[in-house]
Amino acid sequence: MPIISRVTSFLRNILGKRRNDRDLDAEVRGYADMLAEEMMRQGMKSDEARRSARIELGGIEQVKENVREVRAGAWFDSLFQDLRYGARMLRKTPGFTAIAVLTLALGIGANTAIFSVVQGVLLAPLPYREPDRLLMVLESNQRFQRDAISYPNFQDWQRSARSFEQMSALMIDQGFDLTGPGTPEHLDGDRISSGFFNTLGVNLTLGREFSPLEDRPGGPPVVVISDHLWRNRFAGRPDVIGQSVIVDGVDYSIVGVAPPDFRPLSQHADIYAPLAQYDLLILNARGSHDSMLSIARLNSGVSIAQAQAEMSTIQDHLDQLYPDADAGLGTDVEPLKQLLVGDVRGTLLLLLSAVGLVLMIACANVANLLLARSAARMREFAIRSALGARRERIAQQLLTEGVLLSLAGGVLGLLLTKWGVNLVLAAMPQSLPRTENIGVNSSVLLFAFGVSIVVGVLFSLAPAMKSSKDDLLASLKEGGRGSTSAHHRAQGALVIVRWP
Repeated sequence: MPIISRVTSFLRNILGKRRNDRDLDAEVRGYADMLAEEMMRQGMKSDEARRSARIELGGIEQVKENVREVRAGAWFDSLFQDLRYGARMLRKTPGFTAIAVLTLALGIGANTAIFSVVQGVLLAPLPYREPDRLLMVLESNQRFQRDAISYPNFQDWQRSARSFEQMSALMIDQGFDLTGPGTPEHLDGDRISSGFFNTLGVNLTLGREFSPLEDRPGGPPVVVISDHLWRNRFAGRPDVIGQSVIVDGVDYSIVGVAPPDFRPLSQHADIYAPLAQYDLLILNARGSHDSMLSIARLNSGVSIAQAQAEMSTIQDHLDQLYPDADAGLGTDVEPLKQLLVGDVRGTLLLLLSAVGLVLMIACANVANLLLARSAARMREFAIRSALGARRERIAQQLLTEGVLLSLAGGVLGLLLTKWGVNLVLAAMPQSLPRTENIGVNSSVLLFAFGVSIVVGVLFSLAPAMKSSKDDLLASLKEGGRGSTSAHHRAQGALVIVRWP
């Protein structure tokens, strides 16, 4: 049972550290006394025998440190010591700590704010079932591209296409006047075809979506309402299905309630009415494009290129059948997410690169501060080395102090993230899609923590490497002079970076 033994040994070494250290000290000193007694029996004087015994042993503290390093959980113990000592050293220099933490907070906070926007807009998956299979089918021609389609073309696509599991259409930004029950109100809404929610893979909170018999001219007047409208107008009662609402002077029956925060194509809507019950003059005109879009779910095993080829063939056939409708019309099949994001992808990535450069400048400045600080601590490092600390151990201590600084800056940066996100949203109020996904979530917290760790290691590398190469023994012999000269050499190596 090696794993259980190692866990037991780890817990014993961590929880019983003081007792273990006392036992170790007694054992090492006892062995040193035995060596000294053996040397005294060989004719050495008492003081010379004790000195020779310690030299032969390699130093009491050095032996104890070597034993601690091979214990189970030694890494945890050394890390805890470094954290405690690092926190104490940072408290002793509040001015340096405040400047470094504030510098890092601005850099990490700016990066976290922009990442939260990038994550919400670009990285977060669409809130639908298997969103990678969702496509948007658009009409286009050689002169320009459209983001709208005609209803007759959509019907022909729906009948003929075999690349899609399902295809639906919607008309966005439709206004509805709700006059009952309750206070009259103008509401935003969409007109959707039957199967729209099923195409997206969205389950309604209550009820069902339209049937094909309802989504036709002269069909029964039915609507699906939003969760917001359900709670505000009907107090969230489950018996809302079948109740009536008067919309645009027509008595509609509620057949379903959309899930909370459901936003088709990032547009807020409170009313979803059947598309085929819209103005027949517009619906029947093949050349009419009245804010109508088409969303399709790709069949499993079919590529986007295959779907594009099929839709081009279908549209070419329609162009031949209806040459007067819109000559030379073609189709574009693109991922839904790509079209939702649009041109904002390049802007956000450029902004993320810019704030990343700001963070690198902050790292350079803090690294310079740490270099100057480590130069002033050369005598401290020399004394620790003389007491048995290896150069790697001193470098580890400097890395730990740097990570502590960075984590403190990361925590403060997180407090600034909300403010930074509001600035981005204010600067891009209309052009930024999917703003409902932007916020400080688990992904953003992990990003902030990861950046803090990486940044702490990066700006700590310079002083850590410098301490591993310096002649600590010479610093100890020269006393304050070594520290001063090292300080001047560090200052001579500082690089000032100015943001243009």
